[in-house]
Amino acid sequence: MTATVASHRKPRQHPLASLTGGTRTARTAATLALAGAATATVFDGTGQAASPPTPAQVKGRINALYQEAEVATQNYNGAKEAAGTARQELSRLQDEAARRTQKLNAARTELGALAASQYRSGGVDPTVRLLLSADPQRYLDGAAVLERAGSHQATAVAGYARRLGSVRQVRQQAEETAERLAATEATLKKHRVTVVHKLDAAEQLLSRLTAEQRQRMAGRDGGGTVRADRGAREDGPLDGILHGSGAAAAAAPNPRAARAVSFAYAALGKPYVWGATGPSGYDCSGLTQAAWKSGGVALPRTTYTQVSSGPRIDRSQLAPGDLVFFYSGISHVGLYIGGGKMIHAPHPGAPVRIAPIDQMPFAAATRPA
Repeated sequence: MTATVASHRKPRQHPLASLTGGTRTARTAATLALAGAATATVFDGTGQAASPPTPAQVKGRINALYQEAEVATQNYNGAKEAAGTARQELSRLQDEAARRTQKLNAARTELGALAASQYRSGGVDPTVRLLLSADPQRYLDGAAVLERAGSHQATAVAGYARRLGSVRQVRQQAEETAERLAATEATLKKHRVTVVHKLDAAEQLLSRLTAEQRQRMAGRDGGGTVRADRGAREDGPLDGILHGSGAAAAAAPNPRAARAVSFAYAALGKPYVWGATGPSGYDCSGLTQAAWKSGGVALPRTTYTQVSSGPRIDRSQLAPGDLVFFYSGISHVGLYIGGGKMIHAPHPGAPVRIAPIDQMPFAAATRPA
């Protein structure tokens, strides 16, 4: 009986199995519709991956990276100059401390001889207590030693006290300078990493361009081809005059500016090397510094400091030899040569060349004095 009843029971159906064929068909159609909509979204551009940048966009980003690298380069140059100054100061202070310590030791020897003589005569005078003191400076400050000592001893003790104080002062200055140098060198390293990172990124973007695109970019970048710029440097004096170097030097406001202009023309075609001041390569402020050095004028190292190296000149009053600065942050500089043009070191891959000053956003001009 039990078996008979069980045979007539309906088997339990899975809930999904209760769907009718029509319902399943509707579900399938809805799924396909959603998939089709997603596919359509991709092809109509709303979900499509970003298209590769155009050569113009790549060039714009490369130029931005070069400009950012130039800012970091000027910061690097400034930190390097500060580190060099601190290093020289530290060396001077260490030498001074050594000289003063030598004099202190001589004074101590003199005091020792006086104290030994006094001890043999049966007394323990202030000079002995001074030499035996764990803190000579404190003893000197707190005791009326000079009043109780003899004239010769008083002179010796006073000399010792003076030298002891001067040695401690110089050593303290040396320690502070060493700390400043360490901090500056850390900053120097940070700026160096930034420059290398920016230039590497620019190099990677350049690799996306074809050789022809890179050549066109190089040609437009500095107002002329590399060959033309090298020609201005390598040709003879007559050709240099035809290129404008002789006229620019002649029109310079003074002989120092004329020598700076001639130097800049002689540097045409040399490579851009960030952080370099020549003679084989230059960055922008390294070139202007070297050019004016040839004229007998010592310019500071960075664009930020060179802009204050002389009186400001209105753009309409520019003369050959003037320094022209670009960008709101004063991160690039060139040497004006007349006719709305300058000689400058643009960036890696673009050697020292002639370019119009309208090529970059003009910020200021200075006439070194």
